Amino acid sequence: MDEAQARDVLAVAGALPGPARDAQLLALGENAVFAAGDLVVKVGRSAELLDRARRELDIALWLADADVPAVRASEPEPLLVNGHPVTVWHRLPDPVRPAEPRDLAELLRAVHALAPPPFALPPRELLNGVERWLRLAGDTVDPADAAYLRERRDGFAVAAAALTPHLPPGPIHGDALPRNVHVGPGGPVLVDLETFSADLREHDLVVMALSRDRYGLPAEAYDAFTETYGWDVREWDGCGVLRGARETASCAWVAQHAPSNPKALAEFKRRVASLRDGDETVRWYPF
Repeated sequence: MDEAQARDVLAVAGALPGPARDAQLLALGENAVFAAGDLVVKVGRSAELLDRARRELDIALWLADADVPAVRASEPEPLLVNGHPVTVWHRLPDPVRPAEPRDLAELLRAVHALAPPPFALPPRELLNGVERWLRLAGDTVDPADAAYLRERRDGFAVAAAALTPHLPPGPIHGDALPRNVHVGPGGPVLVDLETFSADLREHDLVVMALSRDRYGLPAEAYDAFTETYGWDVREWDGCGVLRGARETASCAWVAQHAPSNPKALAEFKRRVASLRDGDETVRWYPF
């Protein structure tokens, strides 16, 4: 789904004030995210994401009831427009500063203190998207690289299922990065709730450890994260397994953009090569 296709869906949905062509595009990834006036609309890539969109709205209501700072839904149910799930949200005020790892840690502490919601949360199927993302990549990526990632996926799925957690399992955000925190006048709030799960809390913490090791997060920023949260997941002997699983998923996620973006293909090749070489010092770049 490119921007033009997403705007066509937005026009049919009629969920934003004003013409769809005038809406501001905020992001284009798993969802196309548009804003106008006091609302934000997310357009999902395909109909198979409808259940996830519905669950994200349920999660937003649950977090609101629990007074956890998070984005709030404007409409309680998703629309299905031309085969794309569409959800409508209240627009957040302009940020007062960029989110920092310590802001994320503060919010994760609040989430990790919650009891399970009154509806079922899925496990954090981190590797489930690999097949879909590789399928979207098609022949743009080397078939040998795709096969390599599938083999890694299968191995890490087995290893992750055998882990003994250090923290009690429960609700997690699932994609715990500062980019999913918005710092407005009232403080930091969580956004992008679609990966909320019930699983090992360590999933939320390994993300930042990988950011330190792969994406250039400064050591002092990572230290502020662990100090605010109260524990460093790198002390856990299962850290390497969850890290390897996330690296595998991250490679496949980039692959889906390769057919339309040469930079995505170059980054995909960089990531896969570093995994094949077992070189954990190769810098990866956010995409």
